[in-house]
Amino acid sequence: CPDCRRSKQFLAEHRVPYQWVDIERDEDAQLTVQQLNNGRQIIPTIVFDDGGPILVEPSNAELATRLGINATASRSYYDLIIVGGGPAGLTAAIYAARESMETLVIERSGIGGQAGSTERIDNYPGFAQGISGADLADQMREQAERFGVELLIAQTVASIDAGDEDGGVRTVVTESGDQYRAPAVLLTPGTRYRRLNVPGEDDFIGAGVHFCATCDGPFYRDMDTLVVGGGNSGIEEGLFLTRFASHVTVLEVGDRLRASQVLQDKAAAHPQMDIRLNTTVREFRGDGKLSSVLVEDVNTGQQDELHPAGVFVFIGLDPNTAFLADSVELDERGFIKTGTGMETNRHGVFAAGDVRAGSTKQVAAAVGEGAAALISIRGHMEQEIRNRGYAGD
Repeated sequence: CPDCRRSKQFLAEHRVPYQWVDIERDEDAQLTVQQLNNGRQIIPTIVFDDGGPILVEPSNAELATRLGINATASRSYYDLIIVGGGPAGLTAAIYAARESMETLVIERSGIGGQAGSTERIDNYPGFAQGISGADLADQMREQAERFGVELLIAQTVASIDAGDEDGGVRTVVTESGDQYRAPAVLLTPGTRYRRLNVPGEDDFIGAGVHFCATCDGPFYRDMDTLVVGGGNSGIEEGLFLTRFASHVTVLEVGDRLRASQVLQDKAAAHPQMDIRLNTTVREFRGDGKLSSVLVEDVNTGQQDELHPAGVFVFIGLDPNTAFLADSVELDERGFIKTGTGMETNRHGVFAAGDVRAGSTKQVAAAVGEGAAALISIRGHMEQEIRNRGYAGD
């Protein structure tokens, strides 16, 4: 059920606690769904603790409205519009608001980006014992709101009109058709986990195949799970899964893990984890739900069929830049190319964070890029005022 997967992802990204009931395994729940829908069996059927209206097959916008998340911004003109509410975007917003810039942040999912759904961040300065991604995102959000940053959540940007080459006003259009304008735009839409693109993957996303252990790991308590990817993310999420799963197997296509030595040592010493090198996934199999995974030794070609209850894929990142089309210049992988001061090839449009070509894909680096980009934007704004006499709206 793609609508079920989408709704679960939306709730998880916004850190809204929920209970998922599989009506194929719970006859009472199946009857409840039918009663709530006048005899029809429609999923997802979402019931809220406040006793108010239920939602049946809701869109993300409908879910946002039901949860009290504003669907439109308070105004149409700003000094700065930031597309993406991860560490880079929030840092830039905080710096901008402190300089009295009217700032709007538009975020398609939950505030915090990839970092917000990370189980634990141990290498961010200032937190000696580490901090959960959700807590770090919440603190960043609170700080931004304290300085007056406006956050527009659960709204997807459809396109950007960068204006003419001489400057002027840039226009950001959301999928709902709303338009917001500003003399400067900062692009920080971040990245998403890369998919394997093997047979069966799309069929079982949310039904056995996942990309967020923090979101979906608790569903696999006392079950065997599989992690694909031996980098930092794969090992970190695999270690997190051991809190719930009875056993975690990590597949790495190379002949050695790519994670830091500290993480490798932790994985090697953990009694619930084992590592399979030189192994790749060829196919996901099942009937409605994942039942097995066909894997292959890349050296010998020998294939095995594994039977994990769930699979978590962490094999790299792809940029969230499909909405940009021809708005700014991208590299061959879709990351945004920038020049001096993190400005793109379009005057007045800047980029920072994981989505920028050449970035290091680290939280601390994203924060630094957000601050650096804002300093460049401030210079751009001052130049705009000198050239055009722009004084805001």
